[in-house]
Amino acid sequence: MVGARAKEELLPATRDPLPPPGAEPADAGAPPRRPWWVYAVPWTGRVPQLPARQWRILGLLACAELFENYDLGIFGLALPQIQLGLGIPEDQVGNLSALLRLGTIPALAITVLADRIGRRRLLLATILGFTACTFATTFVRDTAQFAALQLLARVFVAGETMLAVVVLAEELKARDRGWGIGMLGALGAMGHGLAAIVFGFVEILPFGWRALYAIGALPMGLLAWFRRGLPETGRFQAHRAARGPQGGWRAWAQPMRDLVTMYPGRVAVIGLAVVPLDFVLVTASLFMAKTLQEVHGYAPGEVTVLYLVGGALGILGNIAAGALSDRWGRRGVLGLLLGVLALAFYSFYNGSGPAIAVIWVVQVFALQGVGVLFKALGSELFPTSYRSTASGVRAILSTLGGSAGLVLESGLYAAAGSHGAAITWMLPALAIPPLVIWFGLPETATRELEEIAPER
Repeated sequence: MVGARAKEELLPATRDPLPPPGAEPADAGAPPRRPWWVYAVPWTGRVPQLPARQWRILGLLACAELFENYDLGIFGLALPQIQLGLGIPEDQVGNLSALLRLGTIPALAITVLADRIGRRRLLLATILGFTACTFATTFVRDTAQFAALQLLARVFVAGETMLAVVVLAEELKARDRGWGIGMLGALGAMGHGLAAIVFGFVEILPFGWRALYAIGALPMGLLAWFRRGLPETGRFQAHRAARGPQGGWRAWAQPMRDLVTMYPGRVAVIGLAVVPLDFVLVTASLFMAKTLQEVHGYAPGEVTVLYLVGGALGILGNIAAGALSDRWGRRGVLGLLLGVLALAFYSFYNGSGPAIAVIWVVQVFALQGVGVLFKALGSELFPTSYRSTASGVRAILSTLGGSAGLVLESGLYAAAGSHGAAITWMLPALAIPPLVIWFGLPETATRELEEIAPER
């Protein structure tokens, strides 16, 4: 390993290098350059002054996130139609969803490779992979084929999502990281809005829910744009130059060895937080659209209106959480949002009447904010040598927690009599994450990555 001084000497030799920590951008003092797509978000908070390279990276990653969230949104929105079309029993919905989430586990291989050969190439591969799987889902004939293709799609989706946050964490300055990751989440969440728009026509589109997946082929036409515009991060280029050429299986396993030797306590705390978190969040989120339709009496078109109008407000949780945590700290904002989320879930699954629409918006707002902060923490707490691998391990722990929650919900459903009652019984687990994070992890806001987690 080289020291901080050696790393600073290496950075200028890389293409489009990052400025040294604490330095101002070259165009400091110039008016902020805001690409047109920034205005797609109704509220962006303080817009930082980013150089053209960073705006380009943020835009490309947001485009990929949008189509990935479209694919994920279709499953939740069209679940009743998919059940009917493929003959999936009600008591197997949770098990199917749990199986699909296991796609995050093989995605660990993608993140380990990204720590060895670079973020850029793996990002391009994941975009191609999830697009092909989404389109192929159009032609499935039974539940097994649907599960197999969507499981593979989730491998690529999970890999892209983790790498996108890693890239932004490595590219943006400390004061802008929370905002940038939040903006990525807000722009990407518009994929759910796109899914909601298309879902509004599910009853009149030819081939019904299958047509929704056919639209997932659109990103294929954008791959050339991604290849030209997406560079490798400056921090990874510096790390690769510092470590020098390495070969053999031991070198490929080095990120995993670093994970368990450099900061093992942080890995343990993250695991203690994300397992109970997604134990509840994944299950409660999955049944939101289904509950709107089957319990609260919303028609597909009304669900579309709520997702578009209310969702436009809900996705602001990404920006708010990122911007506020840059100012007040990740841990405090995270604890506040988790408290709001627990109350919103309880009210949504046990209440009724017109207030349900408002409660749904609050749920989405808090969900988006919590997701942004966990992604930020997962990318900030570990050094460049295994930052991507650490994100992969965090995602696996999250998946295990979410899958356990879905399986348990399937069992609780019979005893509780409804999905809402089963989810209510699971809510106390949300008290665990804020406690272990507050007492077990350092604050990362406004600190450069090399200060938070130096190479050892």
